[in-house]
Amino acid sequence: MARMTTDQRLSNVHADALKSFNTIQSALRDERLQCLQDRRFYSINGAQWEGPLSSQFENKPKLEVNKIALSVIRIINEYRNNRVTVDFTSKDGQPNDKLAEVCDGLYRADEKDSTANEAYDNAFEEAVGGGFGAWRLRACYEDEENDEDDRQRIRMEPIYDADTSVFFDLNAKRQDKADAKECFVISAMTYESYIETYGDDPASWPKTVHQSEFDWLTPDVVYVAEYYAVETISETVRIFETLDGSEERYTTYDFKEDEQLEEMLAAVGTREIRQKRVKKKKVHKYVMSGAKILEDCGYIAGKCIPIIPTFGKRWYIDNVERCMGHVRLAKDAQRLKNMQLSKLAEISALSSVEKPILLPEQVAGHQVMWSEDNLVDYPYLLVNPITDANGQQAIAGPVGYTKPPAIPPTLAALLQVTEQDMLEIMGNQNQGDEMASNLSGKAVELIQTRLDMQTFIYMSNFSKAMRRCGQVWLSMAKELYVEEERRMKVIDVTETVDSITLMTPAISEIGEVITENDLTKASFDVDVDVGPSSSSKRSATVRALTGMMQITGDPEMQSVLGSMAMMNMEGEGISEVRDFFRQKLIRMGVVQPTEAEAEEMMAAMQNQQPDPNAVFLQAAAEEATAKAAKARADVVKTIADAELQQARVLETGASTELEQARTMETLAGIEQSNVRVENETEEKSVRSARLLQDMIRDMR
Repeated sequence: MARMTTDQRLSNVHADALKSFNTIQSALRDERLQCLQDRRFYSINGAQWEGPLSSQFENKPKLEVNKIALSVIRIINEYRNNRVTVDFTSKDGQPNDKLAEVCDGLYRADEKDSTANEAYDNAFEEAVGGGFGAWRLRACYEDEENDEDDRQRIRMEPIYDADTSVFFDLNAKRQDKADAKECFVISAMTYESYIETYGDDPASWPKTVHQSEFDWLTPDVVYVAEYYAVETISETVRIFETLDGSEERYTTYDFKEDEQLEEMLAAVGTREIRQKRVKKKKVHKYVMSGAKILEDCGYIAGKCIPIIPTFGKRWYIDNVERCMGHVRLAKDAQRLKNMQLSKLAEISALSSVEKPILLPEQVAGHQVMWSEDNLVDYPYLLVNPITDANGQQAIAGPVGYTKPPAIPPTLAALLQVTEQDMLEIMGNQNQGDEMASNLSGKAVELIQTRLDMQTFIYMSNFSKAMRRCGQVWLSMAKELYVEEERRMKVIDVTETVDSITLMTPAISEIGEVITENDLTKASFDVDVDVGPSSSSKRSATVRALTGMMQITGDPEMQSVLGSMAMMNMEGEGISEVRDFFRQKLIRMGVVQPTEAEAEEMMAAMQNQQPDPNAVFLQAAAEEATAKAAKARADVVKTIADAELQQARVLETGASTELEQARTMETLAGIEQSNVRVENETEEKSVRSARLLQDMIRDMR
């Protein structure tokens, strides 16, 4: 079998896409047309008389007292006063996940740098007015004028007229369309712009394409479709074993991006141990006209279709997705009110003054005076005498008088019923707009809560779309924000701008080398927070804090609560005041400073000039400390001297005892010497006596 060429493949893709679009658009056409009519009904002057009703009031007053627009605008203002954003949280519930906070900051920065608010506002307004809205996420170059800068950022862009331009495949049942396999986004271009962009003549398109349910070519514009198709691709993962026994995985895409990767792996002794086939979802994007594929954009970043739908109210009936906004149920009541007011205006426009009915001969020659009486206000009017049956002239007054039109009783009753019906359908806003001035704050809050419940469904459905937006953004960021040492702007919850560096090496707590701010490892749940939308969360926080101040008597606690209340205050020109109280709370240790604030505090402490009072108090404290230290030293010295004296006494006693012992020893020695001398003397005496006796004996 011959291999299919690129042109043949694109031709088949175009044919399948066009067939699929016609099927989708045919099933949803009536519902989407009603969405368009609803948006026109409340927003375009004269649209409330479109359709058969207009022909019935031809050449009659057609007034519009548009009460629906005010109700829609109130819901829109409630949303704009309480914007919904996403929050990335750890899947395992780990608190203070630093990478999740990095994702939060990057998401806010992308919102700030793009038209995110315009995209959200447009989608929400179309969902509230017609029932369906949408916006897109797109990867754009950070610096499109620098051909050497390939870094990209994610942008949120609006999609206008989403009810007539965004179509998902019919098998996508989820509200956020996370299960969609196909998506079409239709945009209009002028003839000149189309020819300049694609170099194709729209007049040469086949006529048969124009017979489809959707007219690809109109007398004014040319329609072009962005076609997103989710494809499941098989990819080979090659697993290598390093010298230390660990495993490294590389895909075919890695080897295509780095042609020397395999040689490098072989040079460092890494060997391939096995391969694995894995399946991944990728989104293929095409740009197509009614005749052909204009551009094959290839695979885009992320694995999700980057089109975010949002609904006003949504349900499935007869396996058809149906939706509506705040307008549809009130259209008949609004039309009836317009008809009644137009009829009443027509009746009121008729003259309410009784006009005389005269014969022609009575006003002959005086027609100008009678016709100008409303302008000139003549003091009197003239009439001619009439000729009676006898041929004699006679003075006669008007034959009769006209009667002013009367308002039918049924019209007045119907006006009251219509007004009540509109209040019940759209919600009685007078409950909030006409509150008495002496109501308590709690009563006001309860009334406002009742009004919130009438519009909460729109905020809840929009929060689902915002959650999907966070999921799509994270899927794209994991492929786009992967450059090593790339510095990126982040914005925290207090709108403070900071920066982080992606893919930086660091040492973990256990001494391992890790990579910080690695979004390829980002796997988070996406949460949104939707509360009562009547008043801002800041105002509710201020009320709660001021209430807490009344029940606590601790001055320090009151200072903290007061500072927090001031930090959450909203108003013109108080941003600097909020910053002051935030810094105060940081100094008190209540609020944790950001890295930038911590650096500023350290620099301020180093450069701060000493306060004379503080210096004096510090010197006095140091002097008191020194005196206390000296006193402690004196006490220690006294104790030491006492112990020394006691030791000396003991030493003296010991010396005396030693001297006594020595004296006794000396005396004992002397005594022993005396005894020895005495003994020796005695022995000598004995010997002398013996010697004398011997001499005497010898002499004898």
